[in-house]
Amino acid sequence: MVRDAIVCLLAGGAGERLYPLTRDRAKPAVPFGGIYRIIDITLSNCINSDLRRIYVLTQYKALSLNRHLREGWSFLNSELGEFVQVLPPMMRVGEHWYRATADAIYQNLYSIGSENCKYVLVLSGDHVYKMNYQLMLRRHADAGAQVTVGTIRVDRAQASRFGVVEVDSQHRIVGWQEKPQDPKPAPDNPNQCEISMGIYCFNRDLLIQALMEDAQDPTSSHDFGKDVIPKLIDRGNVYAFEFVDENKKEALYWRDIGTLDAYYEANMDLVSVNPVFNLYDREWPIRTYQRQYPPAKFVFAQEGRRMGIAVDSTVAMGSIISGGRVMNSVISYDVRVNSYTEVESSVIFPHVNIGRYSRIRRAIIDRHIHLPEHTEIGYNLEEDRKKYHVTESGIVVVVPENRMFEEPE
Repeated sequence: MVRDAIVCLLAGGAGERLYPLTRDRAKPAVPFGGIYRIIDITLSNCINSDLRRIYVLTQYKALSLNRHLREGWSFLNSELGEFVQVLPPMMRVGEHWYRATADAIYQNLYSIGSENCKYVLVLSGDHVYKMNYQLMLRRHADAGAQVTVGTIRVDRAQASRFGVVEVDSQHRIVGWQEKPQDPKPAPDNPNQCEISMGIYCFNRDLLIQALMEDAQDPTSSHDFGKDVIPKLIDRGNVYAFEFVDENKKEALYWRDIGTLDAYYEANMDLVSVNPVFNLYDREWPIRTYQRQYPPAKFVFAQEGRRMGIAVDSTVAMGSIISGGRVMNSVISYDVRVNSYTEVESSVIFPHVNIGRYSRIRRAIIDRHIHLPEHTEIGYNLEEDRKKYHVTESGIVVVVPENRMFEEPE
């Protein structure tokens, strides 16, 4: 079945809720877990599912994302029809950029129609999870579905951020609420709701027909969750596929990391002794592009000199913990933590230098930042708000000053 399917990976959102990390880059290009980009998670799911025809639809601030895709995801064999191909807005059908998710696919029907396929899998490039899409494709075909929507149970208090689905005993979707103020609970649990994961499997011919109809509708916002899926539900043959997790943990793991707090928590999920999201599973590798750096180094060991240590943390290649102490943190590549400095519960992007005698706590430090000696971040939020961005939960986000030129990542 995978030979009959292509993937359209939506990676063009502006990412306003992840600002200021998205000030200079697309949301799927934001670093994650020390060495990855967010988009690597979904792309790795595709490769591990043996899906090797992938269109990536980009739009806002896509320079670093395009570079990452070129450097890290060009290993597929074009002679076998395999590809990861970037599709920017080409104004083929109008004078506007992608207006919403359905419009993004509609503007690329020319590319989709040129591929020999029966099924189109529409995915989002900013979620963290492990999923074998082959299982969903098989269920879609076996049910005789025209559309299949990936779903998962969440607490009712969180459901208003998503499309809430109502499913009958045959797994057919019979109701849909798009980001409702009062989400309808699951019939067997009043504290939970069944929500859409933003993963859709379409029969290609139906997708083309539905998007062409939507494009002609002047009242539509041209979004899958708001417009296209609810109309198709009224016609029948829209099914739910309940998420099957490949993360091999007791609880299902799927994170929409569209906010700074959710992004921070997803990174913190990686550093516990038994990480909630497992990067070390050899049966489900997460791929990325890695530049050539030497191994991480931890110094000093001389008598009377403070040792460089990192505990309950991940430390990427090329980083030096030089007489500093790192706890419960994600340290990216080419980072230096200098003597007598403490970094706690933080996410440090590449090419960061933290000066001596500094204290950093519950912070996200963007790339190419040099923090001078005696810097304190995360200990006085009122002072931090004068210089940095601070979230409602108290995460301090430090980004470089506005710059004219793109620095290498």
